[in-house]
Parts: sequence; structure tokens; C-alpha cells
Amino acid sequence: METLFITHSSCHRHEMHAWHPESPARLDAINDRLVASGLADFLTHVPAREAQEADLLRVHTEEHLRFLREHAPQQGYFNVDTEETCMNPHTWQAALHAAGAGLEAIDQIMAGHARNAFCAVRPPGHHAEPARASGFCFLNNVAIGVRYAQQQYGIKRIAIVDFDVHHGNGTEAAFANDESVMMCSFFQYPLFPNSGVDHPADNMHNSPVAAYTKADKIRELVADQWLPALEAFRPELIFISAGFDAHREDDMGQLDLVEKDYVWLTSQVKAIADKYSHGRIVSMLEGGYALSALGRSVEAHIRTLAGL
Repeated sequence: METLFITHSSCHRHEMHAWHPESPARLDAINDRLVASGLADFLTHVPAREAQEADLLRVHTEEHLRFLREHAPQQGYFNVDTEETCMNPHTWQAALHAAGAGLEAIDQIMAGHARNAFCAVRPPGHHAEPARASGFCFLNNVAIGVRYAQQQYGIKRIAIVDFDVHHGNGTEAAFANDESVMMCSFFQYPLFPNSGVDHPADNMHNSPVAAYTKADKIRELVADQWLPALEAFRPELIFISAGFDAHREDDMGQLDLVEKDYVWLTSQVKAIADKYSHGRIVSMLEGGYALSALGRSVEAHIRTLAGL
């Protein structure tokens, strides 16, 4: 099969207050859309495994992991950063499976069981720094997957493409100045976490855009900035931090993307992967909070990954 769909039931049990936009309903919206569209029948469904301590320590400090484990509540909530980044009794297990989904995807792809994978997981990861949880994120799922691929399979050049509306500050903190990893990212600025614009490292191709930037301008900067950099880098594996909150219906930002733009973005990344990476892509869910738009956008993204 072309594309794996990887998730775990524990990712549905993590929640951060009934009012919180990063909610279990996000996974319901994705699943409902895939079933209603018939796309679910064309995917290989694989359960996420649990990431192990050694996997996490390739990215995160012992102190950070100890803090999360020791403060995982038996009931109610624990505010790790603010009440917008808090743990319930299921958060730690969900975070382990969210990180483990990427590891499972790598193993399946490297074994030749699929060309690419979409990991429908939460909590998201790209704001989690090596020593700090932030922005709804506790463990950096993509960064953990990158280090695993390097250690387990000796992959020398890995690209990360991040099209979330927010800058992936945690991923940048993990890989700045690491010549084995290249990150391409557009994000609205100014907007949380208000980073990514001051002298980024040479391996960080950051493209901040103002609120209300039109989709055609974003396509133009991807074509002019990302694609030449990816061509020159010749990645052997590509990770996507797949945030869908740059959609025009999503109130988390003020950008203008719609489903056809996610199709275009995905097709550009897939073309690079087909040329240099044997088609190998691991896409991991980040943001996206307007539920209908999220479901439609993920369907469009996965359909493009799967070549359907």
C-alpha cells in the first residue's frame, strides 16, 4: 500500500479542559471525514506504538521527562506551562503514543511496507523544546522521529517541512546548526510563539508571512525558497509537521489556505521525496482547530500522499 494511517486510542483520551481548541474532537473530525469520503478504505491502518525512554532522550533532557512523569495527575489537570498547556491523567500515555507513531511509521516505511504515512496523533509536538513543554506540546514528535531514523537506519540527510500557521520553535531548537537536518517553514508573524525571524541558523529556511497573506503568495515563496533548498539538500527522508491552522476558516491564525493549497503543498513535497527519498514521507499532525476545515484538509493531504 502507498500510505499508512497511524493513530492510537490513547491520543483521544488526552484533553485540556472542555473549552480547549486542541481537543479529542479533532481526531473525530479527521476520522469522520476519511470514512465519509471512502478514503479510509484505501489506507493501511496501523496502531502507534509507545516511544521508549531512549527514544525520547535523543531529543529531550532527563529533567524535562522526569518533570512530565512526576507531575502527570491522577485526576484533574496539571498546568505544565499555562492552563493552555496542561496534563490530564491520560496525557503522558498519549504523548508516548504520539511520539511512537512516528517511530512505527519509519520502521514500516524502511521495511518497504508503505511509501509514506500520516500520523493522526495528539498532543502535537512542534512547540516542545528539548527542555520545555509549550504551546499544547509536551514531546516533539517529529524531532524524536528524526533522531530515531538517524540512529536506527543511518539516514544522513533528513528534511522537515512545517506548514503550520505557527513557527515550530521546538523543532528549530532541536536542530539549529545541525547539517544533517534541514527545516523549511512558513508561519504567520507576529503570532505565537513570536520566534523564527531573528538570525535563524543556516539549516533553517524560515519564511515568516504577515496576517492575511494570500495563498498565491505562500505558493510563490515555497516555489522560490523551499524547493530550491530541498533540491540542493537531496533529502533521504522527509518529515512533515502537518498543521492545518493556516486554513482561512481557522481562527487560530489569519492566513488564506484552503484544501487545494494543501494538495499543492503536499504534491510539491511528494515530488521531492519521489526524486531523492524513494518516496519516503512521515507526516505528523500538528495544528488545525476548525473541525470541518481540518477534516477536509487532512483528507486532501492524505489523498495526495496516497496518489488517489
